Amino acid sequence: MTSTVDRAFETSLYADHDTALDTGASLLAADPAADAELARRGEEFVAAAWRRGWQPADVVRHVRRELDDVHVRLVATLIRAQAPNDRPRGRRWTAQLAQLDELTADTPRPDRFAHATAVLELYRLLLRLPALDPLEEPVEPRQGSAAGSRMLTRIRALLAKAEATGFPEEAEALTAKAQELMARHSVDEALLDARAPSHDTPGACRIGVEPPYEQAKAVLLDAVATANHCRAVWNEPFAFSTVVGFEADLEVVELLHTSLLVQATTAMTKAEATQRAGGRKRTKTFRQSFLAAYAHRIGIRLHAAAETPVTDDLLPVLASREVAVTDRLDRMFPETTTTRLRGVSDEAGWTEGSQAAERAQVAGRRGLSPRPGRRR
Repeated sequence: MTSTVDRAFETSLYADHDTALDTGASLLAADPAADAELARRGEEFVAAAWRRGWQPADVVRHVRRELDDVHVRLVATLIRAQAPNDRPRGRRWTAQLAQLDELTADTPRPDRFAHATAVLELYRLLLRLPALDPLEEPVEPRQGSAAGSRMLTRIRALLAKAEATGFPEEAEALTAKAQELMARHSVDEALLDARAPSHDTPGACRIGVEPPYEQAKAVLLDAVATANHCRAVWNEPFAFSTVVGFEADLEVVELLHTSLLVQATTAMTKAEATQRAGGRKRTKTFRQSFLAAYAHRIGIRLHAAAETPVTDDLLPVLASREVAVTDRLDRMFPETTTTRLRGVSDEAGWTEGSQAAERAQVAGRRGLSPRPGRRR
């Protein structure tokens, strides 16, 4: 005998019009005994998304873009419910699950028909998720990562202070110190690998690049990734960039990109307030031009910082890691295209953004040039 859930799915999941959705929701609303099976089917949709290469943050981000807050809460609840039945995952996956806690807080449930409608809308979206490149990460942390964890804790604390302060000079000093620690962290990881090879290979992570002004944000992320021995590829339709690199470098890219984006947004808001005080109304072109200039200038400065020389004994190690990252990127994305920034036409926004990037001063990463006459 066909279940209520099967009939509702046959009616609504493969059609795009509201009439089919209403019919399916009516079937579910009239049969409370179907609730358990409906939830179980939702967990199956979540597990299917993982098999197609999606991760928790990817799914939540996509649902938020395409549907409403009620659907975000529903999918977060499904992901949490499915997690105990999932296979072991890595640290980044676990962190994504932890971030769902705030989305699954108790909220008043709507009437049965409204709830069933939202569930079917969500399932229809999950059913149609395309395949993504799988991003595997080690389930167990590599040996010797405790020192690295302490370093990352210090970096996070410095960047949090840089984001919170209202004084540009203090933000400069804190960000510069954080970038200095990032450079040391990356080189320490390379030295550790040279002395006790762990056969690590480059991994990858996805970082959300959300509208508005997503092009400029993607450029900023690309600049941060390149400066930190990683590579980034932007997926505009799904609002994320895939960053490829070794795990230690991926962590600092996530940290620095988030911090610079926060600092850029703060600086942009202040600059816009000054413009309005001078009689100018807020415009979209000002913000787009501001962030584009900020990303452009940060990219130039980080590129220059990446040329900082290192000692001869580290050159082969870092060079081999760069080659490994490029090889992984080429295998994941054999075909890529370039995109030109659009809507960058506001001179005041460009000037203010460039100046903000100068204030967001960062120290250098260690590059691949040998330092003559000096050894570590």
